[in-house]
Amino acid sequence: MSIELKVPEIGESITEVEIGEWLKKEGDTVKKDENVVSLESEKATVDLPAPEDGTISKVLKQKGEVAKVGEVIAHLETGKGESAPAKSESKAAEKSTPAKAERKTEERREAKTEKAPAEAASKPRSQQRSTNEEPETSTTSTEENIEPREAQASGSPGREEEIVPMSRLRRTVAERLVEAQRNAALLTTFNEIDMAEVMQFRKEYGEAFQSKHNVKLGFMSFFVKATIEALKQFPALNAEVRGTDIVYRNYYDIGVAIGSGKGLVVPVLRHAERMSFAEIEQTIGEFGRRAKENKLKIEELQGGTFTISNGGVYGSLLSTPIVNPPQSGVLGMHGIQDRPVAREGNVVIRPMMYIALTYDHRIVDGREAVTFLKRIKDTLENPARMLIEI
Repeated sequence: MSIELKVPEIGESITEVEIGEWLKKEGDTVKKDENVVSLESEKATVDLPAPEDGTISKVLKQKGEVAKVGEVIAHLETGKGESAPAKSESKAAEKSTPAKAERKTEERREAKTEKAPAEAASKPRSQQRSTNEEPETSTTSTEENIEPREAQASGSPGREEEIVPMSRLRRTVAERLVEAQRNAALLTTFNEIDMAEVMQFRKEYGEAFQSKHNVKLGFMSFFVKATIEALKQFPALNAEVRGTDIVYRNYYDIGVAIGSGKGLVVPVLRHAERMSFAEIEQTIGEFGRRAKENKLKIEELQGGTFTISNGGVYGSLLSTPIVNPPQSGVLGMHGIQDRPVAREGNVVIRPMMYIALTYDHRIVDGREAVTFLKRIKDTLENPARMLIEI
């Protein structure tokens, strides 16, 4: 029995996908729930599993082609033994092809050999090559059209080019980033944080935390908590512009930028204000694992009222993050470096981190943005205040 493999409903507003890598090819056998092909949407990459045991009998859409939701992209044959002859015939055809090609090549050589003396005889004696001259080096038709050596620099070894089409996810990310630059009045402000207290806090309680919750106490949970406290004080950074209105929210869905094999994705911590340190770390860890496996759900990437991006994990010292529309702000974390700073008239070495806030100046004033960042700095330099909410 033949089963149609169709593009499933992936998420709201998604009407088509781009065919990614075929994990199974025509003639391959598959088990029920085994992934067959990757489908790339505007927001995530998902795998299509086989509904039953069987054999892929026909692939209708190749990698890079676009298919609409509900469209048939392949056929799965569930009957045993039906696909084997086709596969055998395919192999036989493959074996016969080189033989045919070899016969044709030999025929061309024979024809060329017979033709050459006749052509030589028809030339005037003055144009015929003397037997004392060295024979010309034979070249292919491609080599005959090659420019002089001086003009070959771009084609020399080590200067090859490879053209790879952008994935659907990458194109969407690019479009949204350009949209943010075009439609919002973006501005960035900076500050720096002395991370000594947070690092000491992690050193003192990290082992007990991991033992109890089975997850490491990272920096991100501190930043999420500090950001929420700052957003409560400056609600415009948790709002969005909708037409001529400003939409303020009394909940905090914090997006966390995570690098995946397909590009940057931003899964969302829903109602992050209700989450504990452990729940934040566990959820982010799970997001990271599933992002690498392309198993994030569409609904986990939608929404978000504010975003935190940690370029420090890649070694970034300072950057200007771009707002994820329609949000009004994004916080950029960076690498921690020991630097000399002044403390009570003395120069001391402290673990310092630059932080950046990019915000939509249409609804967020400079004073609010600077004070927002200062609030995060003060909270992280005195992490105990997060526990007693001051």
